[in-house]
Amino acid sequence: MLILNRKPGESIIIDDKIEVTILEVQDGRVKLGIEAPKSISILRKEVYEEVVEANRKSLEVEIDVMDFLKKIK
Repeated sequence: MLILNRKPGESIIIDDKIEVTILEVQDGRVKLGIEAPKSISILRKEVYEEVVEANRKSLEVEIDVMDFLKKIK
């Protein structure tokens, strides 16, 4: 893990494509601004983990294909 100190208004650049700017630091909270190509997905970690878990659970569901087809007719 790379650890950097940045002040409000300062930025870091990731892979020549993503710029992360410190917008504000107040009451122990940091507000970030992120500029990245639209093709790059940006999620908060807790949301990303929920998506991964939902995808994992969806793969566990066993479907009887013939039974499913009978129900949709």
